[in-house]
Amino acid sequence: MRMPEEIRDGLRDRLWGTADDLGWASLNDAERSRYYEKWTKDASIGGQLAHFMDPRKVRVYIKDSLIKPYERARLLATEAEIWRALEMSPPTAAAETYIKPHGCLLEDGRIICWGKSRDWKLVLMAMFERGRSRHDARPFGAVLLETGKTSEQQARRLVKDAATRLGIERLAWLDDHDA
Repeated sequence: MRMPEEIRDGLRDRLWGTADDLGWASLNDAERSRYYEKWTKDASIGGQLAHFMDPRKVRVYIKDSLIKPYERARLLATEAEIWRALEMSPPTAAAETYIKPHGCLLEDGRIICWGKSRDWKLVLMAMFERGRSRHDARPFGAVLLETGKTSEQQARRLVKDAATRLGIERLAWLDDHDA
């Protein structure tokens, strides 16, 4: 049986509102897991979903189909802040755009990338790989949206050192952010 759009959209809106209230980006994996479990067992969330799918798949559906799009949407909503953090004007066009992690290749060959600070290794390595895969590109700017993972100066020094070694020209953080 196919899930009606109004049920899916209603659950999505409810969970996205809750995720905003919780500061989802700043929750660690154990805290997130507790919420997935709670939502799965909640009759008004997991119970509704179980009418339309195998109950064993409800948790994965919540995580992959409702919360991952939330995280992507929140990252995209911060794009204007990304350019400010890099002290750049937003481009009028990009030669290429990326997801996982988000970013773009500008017309002049500069690669820009952004993501949550908990994913800093992924963000920096993606920039490095994207720069190496094209002879006309270079890893220019990375922005990390602070999630509590790199808020300490010692952690930031490590990330800055990694960025420098990978040839990334600019690195910035967006603090106090709910992406």
